[in-house]
Amino acid sequence: MSMKADFTQGFVRDHWYAAAWSGEVGEKPFARRILNERIVLFRMADGTVGALEDRCPHRLAPLSMGECAEGGLRCGYHGMVFNAEGQCIGIPGQDIIPPTARTRAYPAIETYGLIWIWTGSGKPDHSRFPHIMGYGEDGWAMLDGGYQHHAGNYRIEIENLMDPAHTTFLHKETIGNKAAKDVPVHVAQGDKGLTAFRWIENVPPTPLDQKSHDFGEGRVDRRVAFNFELPATSFVDIAVIPAGMERSEDNLMHGGIRTFSYKFLTPETDRSTHFFWLHLRNYRKGDQQLDAILRGNLEKTFNEDNEMVAAIQREQEETGLRQRTAIAIDRAPIMALRMIDRMISAEQEQSDVAKASA
Repeated sequence: MSMKADFTQGFVRDHWYAAAWSGEVGEKPFARRILNERIVLFRMADGTVGALEDRCPHRLAPLSMGECAEGGLRCGYHGMVFNAEGQCIGIPGQDIIPPTARTRAYPAIETYGLIWIWTGSGKPDHSRFPHIMGYGEDGWAMLDGGYQHHAGNYRIEIENLMDPAHTTFLHKETIGNKAAKDVPVHVAQGDKGLTAFRWIENVPPTPLDQKSHDFGEGRVDRRVAFNFELPATSFVDIAVIPAGMERSEDNLMHGGIRTFSYKFLTPETDRSTHFFWLHLRNYRKGDQQLDAILRGNLEKTFNEDNEMVAAIQREQEETGLRQRTAIAIDRAPIMALRMIDRMISAEQEQSDVAKASA
């Protein structure tokens, strides 16, 4: 794998990326840069979402400076109206609409409380859509609406999220646990991604565990599984049970606490990332005080990640390198990046073949 800086490596484009939380897109157009492309999100009269290139084809005025109108989105400069397919359907003062009066449209889906767009050039592949475990199911409490703007390349984010070892040192006041620092990490690879996991046995609960469940004065066994789904979804599955309890799936679900923490990484540019998160838990549903504690701790944790990611981004830009040496805990991050590299190469090969046959 190349040791060149992450921001030089490109994006996977044939994918569904989180573009916004549903609540961010209301009566007014909403602009967001994704994969270095300016995109505008808007709602049609029936509430469905459209996503277009944020440029009117006439004078390139940002369509996000316009307004929602009957049939679609009206440009704020000369009043041209575009539907969700990107086709101009009305021009003030003339009946004939030029065939070039259209802008790129992005397929959009609204689910899990998020708006997702397909950034590829071909037909959307719905098999690549993320699945969120526990979402909408009985017995699960959820925190959603989480968003941070991170000042680093999405690959640096993936390396961080696939690295269980850093939590001991970077997140001392939230999810960190000193007892985990020497516990080896196991890695398993599947068709859609990989998992880095470890059991931390017979240890005190972390500060966050203590705020989440009453383990009394006892010790716990803690399983932390960092899951990566290609090309930009992180899913951390944490199970904490009393030390020595049988590790059956039923005990993992009901014997202590179980949390699913999702992060959807959407590259903004080659140097910045939209960081969407949601969190599900199987305990103390409806506890608003706990909701506030958990949200605060999660925001703190992700801010700590952002500070480190931004610092690494600055050093990569100065040196042109991603790192100068490797250590054992790099196995999962390197495997994840190699899988992304293969996806990017496959897309490039398909593009080259299409161009050659055109």
